[in-house]
Amino acid sequence: MAATCPDVAVVGHFSVDTLKLPTRKAPFVVLGGSATYTSFAAKTLEASVGVISRVGEGFPQAYLWWLEQEGINISAVTRHPDEPTTGFELEYSQDFSERKLKLKNKGNPLTLEDLPKDFRAKAIHLAPIANEISFEVTEQLKKCADVLSLDPQGLIRSFDEQGNVAEDAIVDSHIFSLINIFKSSQNEIYALTGEKELKPALKTIHDIGVETVIVTLGAKGSVLSVEGAQYNIGVCPSQVLVDPTGAGDVFMGGFLTEYLRQKESLWCAAVGSAAASCVVEGIGPTYFGKKEEIYRRANVLYEKELKQ
Repeated sequence: MAATCPDVAVVGHFSVDTLKLPTRKAPFVVLGGSATYTSFAAKTLEASVGVISRVGEGFPQAYLWWLEQEGINISAVTRHPDEPTTGFELEYSQDFSERKLKLKNKGNPLTLEDLPKDFRAKAIHLAPIANEISFEVTEQLKKCADVLSLDPQGLIRSFDEQGNVAEDAIVDSHIFSLINIFKSSQNEIYALTGEKELKPALKTIHDIGVETVIVTLGAKGSVLSVEGAQYNIGVCPSQVLVDPTGAGDVFMGGFLTEYLRQKESLWCAAVGSAAASCVVEGIGPTYFGKKEEIYRRANVLYEKELKQ
């Protein structure tokens, strides 16, 4: 990847996910991880995309072939056969409102040696899922891009011996001072800041120095906070809800792609919402919609609810 400068580079582990969906009798084993969903979404919108990651034993070569066939640069994905590959089990409730997440295997953290030499990207998105990105790695990546964004979900997760997940890990707060764009769920920003209401939680992240803060609210949409103003971003209607996995990651793929094209933040959020509304119509990372349909849905949301 050193020879090119991708629009978006996504950093974080892939996962081998076992999905248990209420609408399906048998579990599905699919390629997962935030890096997967974010990179596919950005590529769907015709951004150039690369991934920095490491995989271990049991990671199917077919997944890497698939990513490469879709035009995603995987030259900075290293294979370590003597290490485990991160894997999760995701089980959804009947109405998809709740999800049980269990860690099955945990890959080794990324190191400075995993970063390509002389690497440069327009934007780097940090997408950890199981404590794999350190402050040291983030500090180095900060030097490699104009825009650094973060989804902290994998930093705040802790795991017991059975793989059960809690959002109570201690995070090096210095990492947030390096970030331009922050995206998390409502529960995650509360866990990070210790706040119990959204406005003070947003202020806490801004006060560290983060310019743009996005908080996803599931079926209620999201909140965009930028330059002291907060905006409610609605959900774009989906034709059908099959699997909500990765919707927040896809939101970021859409948002970042338009952000790099110097579009206003509300439009970026509309595209993120539209992209998310498409991915939930398929199982895992198998369907991201067409670029034209994403922009059509984004335009409806933008004109109807966001444009003033």
